[in-house]
Amino acid sequence: MIDSPSFPAATMQYRKLGNTGMEVSCLSLGASSLGGVFHAIDEAQGIATVCAAVEQGINFIDVAPYYGFQKAELVLGKALQHIPRDKYYLSTKVGRYGQDGVKSWDYSATRAIRSVEESLARLQVDYIDLLNVHDIEFSDLDQVVGETIPALQSLKAMGVIGHVGITGLPLEKFRQVIDRVPAGTVETVLSFCHYCLNDATLLDYLPYFEQHGVGIINASPLAMGMLSERGAPDWHPASEGLKEHAKAAAAFCKRNNYPIEKLAIQFSVANPHIPTTLVSTARPENILRNIAWAAEPLDQDLLQQVQGILQPVLNETWENS
Repeated sequence: MIDSPSFPAATMQYRKLGNTGMEVSCLSLGASSLGGVFHAIDEAQGIATVCAAVEQGINFIDVAPYYGFQKAELVLGKALQHIPRDKYYLSTKVGRYGQDGVKSWDYSATRAIRSVEESLARLQVDYIDLLNVHDIEFSDLDQVVGETIPALQSLKAMGVIGHVGITGLPLEKFRQVIDRVPAGTVETVLSFCHYCLNDATLLDYLPYFEQHGVGIINASPLAMGMLSERGAPDWHPASEGLKEHAKAAAAFCKRNNYPIEKLAIQFSVANPHIPTTLVSTARPENILRNIAWAAEPLDQDLLQQVQGILQPVLNETWENS
């Protein structure tokens, strides 16, 4: 293992991820930061972050070819060489790509199969636990149902991947796919920005997902950086009103000596019906701090006051880009 900063050991909770048979840590690692998606990273620090996360009990890691236009998978692959394969579940995606600064989408069966082969090589592993169709709102759902998912099912039958899931921002798109495939075909959904302090619409879909045995992966508890003392980045697609309310909530938390990032993570991991929440960082001290926060009890009084500040913009969303 690579040396990483020393933080007090936290007690990690584990929950069943739908009917997959996987028991995942309530806090998990999103590897998008390893691709320098948010800012430039030090590769050695990124590798140390992955090692520190697993050492402290995180056992689910999510990545995608799109993150950093393959860089995130490459850096993660280097990190995984320091970790026994039975210490983590690995998740990646097909359908959304990028090269030389240009985004692209391809949900064909041929591209999906080739993408998995490429991911295996970059990640330096011989199987992937969960393979997701990435951001289905950009796809023709007919193609996802009739072509992309069957291609992944064929890889599952061969033992190359363990489970099949779908990801995206609009929650209703999940239902539109799950309702059209045989029961148990879609085993997980990865939803982002819909279970955080300013948006809890994921809760409306919990009964549906549980009825269909679908495991829920919650991502972006900080609402793509909006729920932070730094505030929303310039590119953030939220409305100015939503950003202003988030800024006011962050300032309120700071006055109470309680970082809004801490409250946001605690809120997201506290719901036992949401198996895991992804957080992304390329700095070991950050992931260790997040793990420690997740193990502490949620301040219910502060939560109520912050939700009051955010009430006028509660559940307001935006379009993916």
